[in-house]
Amino acid sequence: RRPADTEIDWKAYMQEVEGFANGTLDYTQLKGDTGPLVYPAGFVYIFLGLYYATGRGSDIRLAQYLFAGLYLLNLLLVFRIYCRTNKVPPYVFFFMCCASYRIHSIFVLRLFNDPVAMAILFLAINLFLEERWSWGCLLFSLAVSVKMNILLFAPGLLFLLLQRFGLLGCIPKLCICALLQVVLGLPFLLVNPVGYLMRSFDLGRQFQFKWTVNWRFLPEEVFQNRVFHAALLLAHLAGLGLFALHRWHSSKENILTLLKDPAKRKPASPRLTVNNILCQGSAWIVFILFSSNFLGVCCSRSLHYQFYVWYFHTLPYLLWCTPTTKLAHMPKVLLLGVIELCWNTYPSTVCSSLSLHICHGLILLQLWYSTAPTPVSHTPPLSRKHTAMSKKAQ
Repeated sequence: RRPADTEIDWKAYMQEVEGFANGTLDYTQLKGDTGPLVYPAGFVYIFLGLYYATGRGSDIRLAQYLFAGLYLLNLLLVFRIYCRTNKVPPYVFFFMCCASYRIHSIFVLRLFNDPVAMAILFLAINLFLEERWSWGCLLFSLAVSVKMNILLFAPGLLFLLLQRFGLLGCIPKLCICALLQVVLGLPFLLVNPVGYLMRSFDLGRQFQFKWTVNWRFLPEEVFQNRVFHAALLLAHLAGLGLFALHRWHSSKENILTLLKDPAKRKPASPRLTVNNILCQGSAWIVFILFSSNFLGVCCSRSLHYQFYVWYFHTLPYLLWCTPTTKLAHMPKVLLLGVIELCWNTYPSTVCSSLSLHICHGLILLQLWYSTAPTPVSHTPPLSRKHTAMSKKAQ
């Protein structure tokens, strides 16, 4: 029998897109049982397709099958990223695909939109690893249009674009991201632009204390306090600045050299073999994107249970991307287990939320003090294959 809570968010999603199917283009009028629509336009189009595919949302069993397929596709995309980086031991993949009840629930039981956004994001990262930056930016923007949590990866992506193309070279990539948002939101922007922007990109909306996973140990008045929110934002920005200066930027040159044309910079590392360039370059790209997202998760105003999918599949990489001795493997597996236990404690407790912050802090310390993956220069072509890959980026 299907649990009653399976239908809660799915029914609300279907009610929200049903208004659009009936011709409503004023975003402030798109609502469901759980409240107004608060996601960008990409969400509307994707779930409108699911709305028609499932008999106007009535066939929930079919929707679960579709999300099961999405879950398998998501794993395939994640495994491909991990294979390219060659950092995580194979046995960790068992925990990633078999040991998380919460992730299975988010995908196949509750049918949230978070997995849809993350699957598109992982597809974009695969394109970045293939040096297809324009297509990757297009898919990245599409993921943002499904749910805004993808913006947590944006600082890392901006750093990568500046490093790879310089200031003038990354502008067209940023324009791709912006243009897609305009195209997707155009029907709503033409009718009520202010309403669309305020509803779909509302960065200041309040979260309910009863659902928080990470701040249960705080009094509710502190949790809802705007000063507390501002402090978290400052901590997030400070963390991004420190990582950009000391972990992502390993060149001896000033970080402002990222604004220059890459051909005019000093090489970041000596010449390597083609295989080493592919491996180290992929690991460096993934390290920056995943750590950028992780910093945002650590400083989040609230984490709800479905938000676990925001970073679950990145945790093994964050734990194993730095040099690891054999004796250190077991504590890392234990850390994954404690994080999983925290996310499976419902309702969250003071102990579970404190434990989650401790685990996050330990991962941050490792990322800060350990040796990060080494960036490589894109300038020296070592073979025809490598030259062809460089041309793809253009």
